[in-house]
Amino acid sequence: MSIFHLAYHVDDLQRARAFYGGVLGCAEGRSTKTWVDFNFFGHQISLHLGPVFATTNSGQVGEHMVPMPHLGVILPQDQWQVLADNLVVKNVDFTISPTTRFTGEPGEQSTMFFHDPAGNPIEIKGFTDMAGVFAR
Repeated sequence: MSIFHLAYHVDDLQRARAFYGGVLGCAEGRSTKTWVDFNFFGHQISLHLGPVFATTNSGQVGEHMVPMPHLGVILPQDQWQVLADNLVVKNVDFTISPTTRFTGEPGEQSTMFFHDPAGNPIEIKGFTDMAGVFAR
């Protein structure tokens, strides 16, 4: 299995560390004064100081308008539920609260959207059957 890498900007490394490490529970990797790596659910993200990309709620998925662009990860449903419950307890401000969409259809999934402290939108999906990720 391949590991995905994504690098993007944040405006404050300490706030990013508190969020990605403290709130999401991602392990911190290498860092310098201008960037920090995290193990983002088995994938590598590199957060660099700089101007955050602009986003709009312009992506229509089912009945939701979702932030575009956004990053995310797909988790097994049980892991997704544990994370969703933890984020609710930690009072994360959801753009789209934990919900299930496409119920009974191919690609049925749980999803939640929120932003990191810099405003970068994040989606976490959960699938009971990971084969459904690419279902038609």
